[in-house]
Amino acid sequence: MHYKDLLINIVDTPGHADFGGEVERTLSMVDGVMLLVDASEGPLPQTRFVLRKALERGLPPIVVLNKVDRADARPKEVLNEVYDLFIDLDATEEQIEFPVLYCNAREGVATRESGELGENLQPLFEAIVEHVPPPKGNMDAPLQILVANLDSNDYLGRIAIGRIFNGTVKLNDPVVVMKLGGAIQATKITKLFSFDGLKRVETERATAGDIVCLAGIDDITIGETIASVEDPVAIPPPAIDEPTVSMIFGVNTSPVAGRDGQYVTSRNLRERLTKELLGNVSLRVEDTDSPEQLRVVGRGELQLSILIEMMRREGFELQVSRPEIVTKEINGVKMEPIEELVIDVPEEFQGVVIAMGRHA
Repeated sequence: MHYKDLLINIVDTPGHADFGGEVERTLSMVDGVMLLVDASEGPLPQTRFVLRKALERGLPPIVVLNKVDRADARPKEVLNEVYDLFIDLDATEEQIEFPVLYCNAREGVATRESGELGENLQPLFEAIVEHVPPPKGNMDAPLQILVANLDSNDYLGRIAIGRIFNGTVKLNDPVVVMKLGGAIQATKITKLFSFDGLKRVETERATAGDIVCLAGIDDITIGETIASVEDPVAIPPPAIDEPTVSMIFGVNTSPVAGRDGQYVTSRNLRERLTKELLGNVSLRVEDTDSPEQLRVVGRGELQLSILIEMMRREGFELQVSRPEIVTKEINGVKMEPIEELVIDVPEEFQGVVIAMGRHA
């Protein structure tokens, strides 16, 4: 979006640990983070995951307490909870000295003073301009674009979405793609889009710091670098948390098979899961002993259950197994993933809950 003479890119990210792949890709495109917290509920368990990732990257935070108009709003207590969360995540002194804004997003107002009524969202944008550093890239350096997401179009084919870290790209420019395996693929930019609000608009040119969409590049995948022909240099892809849970996706073999779904064959299933892999780097699909079954490995039950529901709504009919933990051997020892559980309870019940945990 445009604010005064500046272009501000605002990128949303999921908050759950099961979607760690999307979180890492999103954070690779930004220079700061805005932590949105409900002024009544306070920080939620999933807030910890994304904030930890952002702080590890050294991104400067801005804290926004939303819904301050609610009757049960408690901005002072919630702000203290946010400070406790930052300290618990080992934030630096600079990161803890974050600006705080009090917001009513439904009315479109924000203010820096608790208890005051804002007039518009200008204080929020001023805080972004003041505390988020401008892009560090050099527009005169060789081109470097890190592909962070993918989309597709019936007319344009696969569309790569990413941030320009260095250089300038123009429509019809010859470029090379630095493949994850080390190969270099020559290609050409046939369509170039930038963002205006939620819309994509065609553009002739984009420079360092811009988030763009590029069409005309076959077989490009997330984590690859689009670089200049003269001096191609790859950007290290963001590290993705390893998957922890697997399920078997297979053809429905029950007595009622074929009654509800439109896509019921193993070929349909494989094609759909292969398509999912294009934009979901935290998933893996593996063959099994049966040609009618595939093993899908993901970050958690929530991620896999959402994938199953999406496929059901799209007309796929399938059967799935119970989730199984993904294990691996490290130095000859069989290891399994460990998840952290955060339980929020009133102080007077903490002793009882701790005692129950010891006996579990």
